[in-house]
Amino acid sequence: MAVIAQAQNAAAESGLRGRLLNAIHRVQDNRARRAVYRQTVRELNALTTRDLDDLGINRTMITRLAHEAAWGSAK
Repeated sequence: MAVIAQAQNAAAESGLRGRLLNAIHRVQDNRARRAVYRQTVRELNALTTRDLDDLGINRTMITRLAHEAAWGSAK
């Protein structure tokens, strides 16, 4: 009986319900990534130029580094 229920759930997941759940997960994932991006930019911008120099970061690199932190490297 459990096998039949799993098969029915799998079929439902591939239908409208599955597409909606995938869309919801993508929205949640994107929201979390944007939050990481914004927080990284905020924290790096709060550092002094001297602190950034000690880390080897130029202010022009902040948005790229935040993007990499949220979405990974652009390779």
